[in-house]
Amino acid sequence: MSKPQIASLSPYAVEVEKGQEYFWCRCGRSDRQPFCDGSHRGSGLEPARYQADRSGTVWFCGCKQTANAPLCDGTHKRLGEE
Repeated sequence: MSKPQIASLSPYAVEVEKGQEYFWCRCGRSDRQPFCDGSHRGSGLEPARYQADRSGTVWFCGCKQTANAPLCDGTHKRLGEE
């Protein structure tokens, strides 16, 4: 399995709709960040399914290192210090 590429050192703010499904890019290769465009094929990484339980703004992880996939947990702050 490949290691995810960092797509951004900031999270992506996305307006989601309750009940809608979203597929977060786990590999970091997608040109449609933060969502999957199929670029993960052959990487051993699969997108993460997210179903919105309410409408509003959701912060999707951009660094792909979150422990709370697919949502941002602040890990990008530590990566920027390295």
